[in-house]
Amino acid sequence: MALPMPPPARVFAELLPTPAPASAPAGGSGPPAPSGREVHVSGSAELSAGPDRARVSLRLGSRKGAAGAARSSVSRRLEYIAQSARQRGVTEENMTVTEDFSRVEDTYQMEAEVCIIFSDFGKMQNVCNLLIEKLGTSVTISPPHFYHTPEAVDTLRRQVCVAAVGNTRRKAQEVCRLFGQSLGKPLLIREEETKEWGGHIDNRLSNSPDSLTLQERIQNATAYASCRVFAVFEIKGKENRRNNLL
Repeated sequence: MALPMPPPARVFAELLPTPAPASAPAGGSGPPAPSGREVHVSGSAELSAGPDRARVSLRLGSRKGAAGAARSSVSRRLEYIAQSARQRGVTEENMTVTEDFSRVEDTYQMEAEVCIIFSDFGKMQNVCNLLIEKLGTSVTISPPHFYHTPEAVDTLRRQVCVAAVGNTRRKAQEVCRLFGQSLGKPLLIREEETKEWGGHIDNRLSNSPDSLTLQERIQNATAYASCRVFAVFEIKGKENRRNNLL
């Protein structure tokens, strides 16, 4: 995933005098009193994810004077397509075949479409190249349609949020070091804004022109997401220089 430089983030801190610690309750020691000093930071992150699926449609047909001859011609090619895909790791659940049989004047026409979903784009190219070589013009292969599964989109959303929180915490640490202070625990983390653009989830139609290369199609289907968060951290006190040197 690419990680472009995030936009400038606002950073501000409250460095107030530390109040006197509250007395512990009788008979035991209570939790330490909060310092009352905080650092407020907002930061962002942007990530991208390429498509994780590709769909290829293959169309073939036959028009014969006898119904059996038309069916047989298409069936032989369908079996060869399915066998070639299976040999390269494509499962049955990722192959869908639809057939249409009709009579046109004094002939019989058999048409079929095979939709294959690939998660490995290298295997996709190998299968398509083989079918073009062996079947020639008797099969029409559409350009691959790339898309993201819902799981891939959810992963991108989580990753960009976690990245934004990490960037925000590092900014807070830098602010504390600037004043010789030590960063404490988070008191508040709030997601302020998320944006998504580019790419598309499983869409049946692709608007990409046929002239695009494979890499251009993948780039057009790449999804982007950005996230901005606001966080408040406790300032513990003086920075331990000795620990920083270890």
